[in-house]
Amino acid sequence: MSNDGSKPEAASSVNASGKKMFGHTRVIDFMRLRTMATVLSVLLLLGSVGTLAVNGINFGLDFTGGTLVELSYDSPANVAGVRNQLDEMGYGEAIAQEYGSANDVLIRIPGGETDVTLGDRVARQLGAAYEGEIKVKRVEFVGPQVGEQLRDQGGLGMMLALALVMLYIAFRFQYKFSLGAVVALAHDSLIVLGVFSLFNLQFDLTVLAAILAVVGYSLNDTIIVYDRVRENFRKVRRGTPAEIINISLSQTLGRTLATSGTTIMVLLSLFFLGGDMIHGFATALLVGVGVGTYSSIYIASNMLLYMNVNREDLIVPVREDEVDDMP
Repeated sequence: MSNDGSKPEAASSVNASGKKMFGHTRVIDFMRLRTMATVLSVLLLLGSVGTLAVNGINFGLDFTGGTLVELSYDSPANVAGVRNQLDEMGYGEAIAQEYGSANDVLIRIPGGETDVTLGDRVARQLGAAYEGEIKVKRVEFVGPQVGEQLRDQGGLGMMLALALVMLYIAFRFQYKFSLGAVVALAHDSLIVLGVFSLFNLQFDLTVLAAILAVVGYSLNDTIIVYDRVRENFRKVRRGTPAEIINISLSQTLGRTLATSGTTIMVLLSLFFLGGDMIHGFATALLVGVGVGTYSSIYIASNMLLYMNVNREDLIVPVREDEVDDMP
């Protein structure tokens, strides 16, 4: 009998077609590729760290400080032409993008200039080459000190999230599980940052929110797998740790693919149809969800094997009063 009172289950068997089965579940040998997956992950992490060291991160206006100007044209605006005009005006680092409708343009001008007349001045200069009317809808400023504070607090928020995740999983499962989960989450976050650094994509508050969402998504997926791993370690009578992890991953594979697939379909819609304002958010989530699905299988579970997890780690301790009641 197992510790929870249920009858122990036998290890996986082989059916007539030669496929490994556990009950009605076909067992896939995920851990057969664990060494290859480890090498791939190490290369991706080294590449991410390398591109972050060389290219850095292209922080957006939220972190660097600057001015945001929203203009409204009386007809659909030529955003490419607006970018060229801004370059000629001396705002070569400014970013212009369609915002809300084809008539509205959002201009982000990095730097410490906080002149309240900047919006009117930009609108007037752009209007010199435009036959219609341009209205200034809003002008907002982000000071360099505020941007630096947002950047520091965002980094501290990420560190705090990982620390709390580690404590939660150590409390709910066991410290080996907490280390595996944190390594998987750090792996996912670094790869997303590496992609943004490699392609020089702008990193703003929406992207930071997306990375925190990736942490939550990946953690949820990892918890589902870990819960099944713990259950099978206690119930399966025979089998190596690798075999038990393969069984657990095979049992949760359908749920993982369904969740990831539906999430990616929504994110693809946001990526192609959401517009420039949400493009970075959708990109970060697309990369994060894909990498997070991979890491819950080949990082979080793989780390358990590297730390030699076994049944003794997951045995439910017998209380002293239960020992006294035993005949």
